[in-house]
Amino acid sequence: MDANAFVANWVQHKDELLDEFCDANSETLVQKLIGELELNSTQRIQLRRVIDAALTDTMYGLLLGLDGEASIGGDQRAYRIVDETNGQEIASPGELESAAYECFHGK
Repeated sequence: MDANAFVANWVQHKDELLDEFCDANSETLVQKLIGELELNSTQRIQLRRVIDAALTDTMYGLLLGLDGEASIGGDQRAYRIVDETNGQEIASPGELESAAYECFHGK
């Protein structure tokens, strides 16, 4: 797995979370709280965009933090991420940042 595939998995996870949070039939706590708001269809669309933006910012920030390009809780350092199936490093310093930008903002 390389940096692009690693980031693509996080994008897919974000999309899956968004779908689950916004699915009226979902049993997540997020969906329960949304249901309690009794939103109309326009408001549900707006809320979906807000949740999408929040998840995007969170995932992007997490990846930049792992890459050493941003701080996590006030601590900024690069982390080594290794594919445990083959022991190969997934990304060199700076690779996650560029892959994350492309996947989350380069659409």
